[in-house]
Amino acid sequence: MPRDALSSAPADRASRIIRDIDGLRGPERLKALLTHPLTGKVALVSSFGADSVVLLHHLSQVAPATPVLFIDTQMLFPETLDYQREVAEKLGLTGIRVIRARAMHLAQEDPANTLHLRDTDACCDLRKTVPLERALSGFDSWITGRKRFQNGSRATLPIVEEAGGRLKLNPLADWTPSEIADHMRAHRLPRHPLVDKGYPSIGCAPCTSPVAEGEDPRAGRWRGEDKDECGIHFVDGKLVRTRAA
Repeated sequence: MPRDALSSAPADRASRIIRDIDGLRGPERLKALLTHPLTGKVALVSSFGADSVVLLHHLSQVAPATPVLFIDTQMLFPETLDYQREVAEKLGLTGIRVIRARAMHLAQEDPANTLHLRDTDACCDLRKTVPLERALSGFDSWITGRKRFQNGSRATLPIVEEAGGRLKLNPLADWTPSEIADHMRAHRLPRHPLVDKGYPSIGCAPCTSPVAEGEDPRAGRWRGEDKDECGIHFVDGKLVRTRAA
């Protein structure tokens, strides 16, 4: 693909892509995003969380060798690590890349693994944001599994947006909880084992708690703090007010 195809501003590219994929959903939308000349080199970033398997299933149908970046913070639930291996094997995903913070950085900044008790933002930056930014080097766009129903800050999430000089592709942004559940049932996709234990949104073990009936699905993430994003949707530690096309 000619590099000059990517020379326009990311927001302009986002607008063009949204127009070109209008009317597509599911695997067809994902395939169009992956193959569009303006998305460039693309990776999918997955937490292998509560409903990640739907997007991963779509990927397995259209491009199973696509790079899938999985951030192992080394504080994840054991169930998440087991689930990641199970899903990757079941769906035949061959591009899995496990991303971790560098040992020297952990030794310098969190030698006792207690940083999350003092500063959750710093911990997320150390274990998620910095490793992901390093892993995304060389990619022009990345795919997320975010959805508008997940919390208030995602309510207007576009299908394609720009952030930090890259495009972020959100192919499931307009999917509803019932569509997610229906797709999982229809294709007999494995559920994350913690979902049945009251975890509709799953992050690191120290900072994730069960959610009561009627609560926001992400209420169990960093409970008691004014925080509902881990940091990978931030740039330089600050929330990126992405421009929807």
